[in-house]
Formats: sequence, structure tokens, C-alpha cells
Amino acid sequence: MTPQLTLVIPVYNEADNIRGVFDAIRDRIGGLSLRVLVVYDFDGDTTVPVVERIMGEYPFEAVLVKNTFGRGAVNAIKTGFASAVSEAVLVVMADLSDDLSAANRMYEMIRGGCDVVCGSRYMKGGGQVGGPVVKKTISRIAGLSLRFLTGIPTHDVTNSFKMYRRQLLERLQLESDGGFEIGMEITVKAFVSGSRVCEVPTVWRDREGGVSRFRLFRWMPKYLKWYFYALRRRFIR
Repeated sequence: MTPQLTLVIPVYNEADNIRGVFDAIRDRIGGLSLRVLVVYDFDGDTTVPVVERIMGEYPFEAVLVKNTFGRGAVNAIKTGFASAVSEAVLVVMADLSDDLSAANRMYEMIRGGCDVVCGSRYMKGGGQVGGPVVKKTISRIAGLSLRFLTGIPTHDVTNSFKMYRRQLLERLQLESDGGFEIGMEITVKAFVSGSRVCEVPTVWRDREGGVSRFRLFRWMPKYLKWYFYALRRRFIR
């Protein structure tokens, strides 16, 4: 059977966290047929043997997928998109930071006509627990200012926790080559092309185990590219 929802989980040595992610998927996403794609870069990734050991314990299909576009988070996400066959695709971090209890509502919004559903930390009902102050501040300013300046209908354009209509992903030519800015690229391109962008409140929690792959100052220019892309398109229109 074709699943209703595909979860794409890019991983890098997440042996300590992946069982907790699988538990959260089982406990917080109900009533949907799921395929979980765990996308890894190299055969020695510590996540791989753990997934091989536990994948039969859960009421959803779990698949290990080797990154085919080149190492790194952005290419892992692209590999997951290319492997998805469901109507909706959700990008989930392996560090237990994402609010999976919002997934059912996000899926209903996709079914209702949304092309992108953003998990929003900065709208009413959303929030953040922990994390670097500088990163949180920059992210909040970027999201709220872009909403004010362009009218993009989300308070949190930089959050990676987003659900996409697969047909939208197939139409877009994705250019991101840094990291998690790919979620901002998709959202901005969807908005300027007339696709429907929606949001739901979510609560983000900083990771408790493992090492974050997010590199704020290395990737900031990548985010700024799409920030100014949205501004240019707004004023051209």
C-alpha cells in the first residue's frame, strides 16, 4: 500500500536518539499509514545498526536509505524527497526536537489544500525550549520580519519542521547546497509561485543527546539568500 505520509529523517551518528524518535512517531502520530525513511551518509553511521535492530518493532514501515546526492543534511533531505511516494512528506530531525503531536493536524491541512504546512514556534501556541539565544533571536527576527515585509503566511519560515505536498516538491528546482535552509527555500518558492502556505503552532525543544549538525554562521548566508529572494519577488510583483 502507498503510505499516506512519509517521514524523512536525516541522520548522522544518532544511535542514542533514533529509538526515541521511533517511539515518538508511534505514540504521537495516529491513524495514518506511515513510511519512515532514515537517510544516512556512510555505512559506518552508528544509527544504521540500531535501525536494523528495531525496525520490526513498530507499526509503521521503516526504511534505511543511503544518501545519493552527496554527504550532508541538505542532500539527505533531497534523497528522502526523491524516495517518497506518499501524498505528503514531513521532514523530522533525529534529535527529538520536533513536535510530532502536530503531524496529524498538518496532514489534515495538506488534505485540505495546503501545499506547505510550517511548524511555527513564533505564532500563538508555539514556543521554544532551550537552544542557543543567538540562534533563537535571529530565527525569530527573520520569520517575523519576512511575514511583515512580504505577507508570507507563516511566522516561522526558518523552521525545518514542515510538511510538504509531494507534487509541489516535484515541481520545484531545489538549489540549496548548505543545510537546513532547504525548508526556507521551498516555502519561499511555494509562496511566490502562488502555492498555498499554511502554519500550525509547534513547540521546539533542544536536543538532549548527540551533537547538533546545525552551523549558524556557516549557513546564515544560505538563509539570507532566500530571505532576499522573497523580498525581491515581493517588490517585483
